[in-house]
Amino acid sequence: MGIFVLGLPFALVQSGYVGLVLLVLSAWVCNHTGSILVACLYEEEQSGGSVSKVRVRHSYQDVVEACCEGLWPNWPGLGGWMVNVSQVIELLMTCTLYLVVSTGLLSDSLSGMAVPRSVCSLVSLMFLLPCLLLTDLRPVSTLSLLCSLAHILISLLVMLYCLSRASSWSWSTLSLSVDPENFLVSVGVIIFSYTSQIFLPPLEGSMEDRGQFNAMLGWTHGAACIMKTLFSLLAVLTWGAETSEVITDNLPSDLRPLVNLCLLAKALLSYPLPFYSAAEILQTCLLGDVPLNSKHVGRGVSRPALLVRTALLMTSYLLALLVPSFSLLMGLTGSVTGAAMTLILPCLFHLRLQWGRLTVRDQLIDVCILSLGVICSVSGVICSVKRLVGAL
Repeated sequence: MGIFVLGLPFALVQSGYVGLVLLVLSAWVCNHTGSILVACLYEEEQSGGSVSKVRVRHSYQDVVEACCEGLWPNWPGLGGWMVNVSQVIELLMTCTLYLVVSTGLLSDSLSGMAVPRSVCSLVSLMFLLPCLLLTDLRPVSTLSLLCSLAHILISLLVMLYCLSRASSWSWSTLSLSVDPENFLVSVGVIIFSYTSQIFLPPLEGSMEDRGQFNAMLGWTHGAACIMKTLFSLLAVLTWGAETSEVITDNLPSDLRPLVNLCLLAKALLSYPLPFYSAAEILQTCLLGDVPLNSKHVGRGVSRPALLVRTALLMTSYLLALLVPSFSLLMGLTGSVTGAAMTLILPCLFHLRLQWGRLTVRDQLIDVCILSLGVICSVSGVICSVKRLVGAL
């Protein structure tokens, strides 16, 4: 669950009944690709007549480089570079979306004072300056946990309000016939709401009992699917065609300020996780720093590392100023890096590294998801870019 669930009701309005199917199907697909991605970290080894799985890779980049070996001498390095660029882009877009949401919520909360949007964005940036000094995953994980608890509470409040309006619900907004462009942008939004593959290799590596990873992944995707589907459907039934890009904009004036302030705090506290991950990747690639896992103590931030982090923070800030459209930016990110990192690459890795051990059924599933990812990515990018250019 993330703050991007606030854009799902609007995506559901654009995609109709097919969007409900996509919310469920995307959860299953993302759970599957997350599982096979982590499976690519392991190789089978025979020991004493028995076969055991040994973790020989530790990151998304390691998997890419293993897939590229033997294809061309320079491909492993090129493949690792490309996947790092994709990861940084997705994380940067995630940071930008948090800033877009924070700015919008702060602007709405101070609407009576007529504060310019640019000032609200600058205030949000000031709150995020401590991220420059984050060197340990433990405080980041604590903030993420608090954000998750706050988000569940806020979601329940919105859902309870929708249930109180049950007498005025209408199914007329949902339909089987939808505009193709609206639908393709919505697909990117829905996919992006489930993306977590970037975090899965280090997450699985940090677990005390790695054998429970697939069970954890299945339960969390199932719970998120139920929550997101109910949340989106109740909101659409309540507000229909008037559903806003960020659903909290539809709340009544007496409830919206409280919810918006809570969401503002959540958005600002959610920013450190993608920022920390992007900063670690950039520092490793540009400065040769060795990333720390959650079991190591924090370290100081060197001057070069501080410059990299400052550049990352300011880039997300400038993007948030230039592209204020929440749903279109979310759809573009989902179509570009979300589809690639979540649908296309995990299936390619799985087919490349474990083809001989896969059943025909597993091979067909991977090929189908891969094909679907390519179609969604290309068409979604075209539609999202077209609308973003028109909105600027």
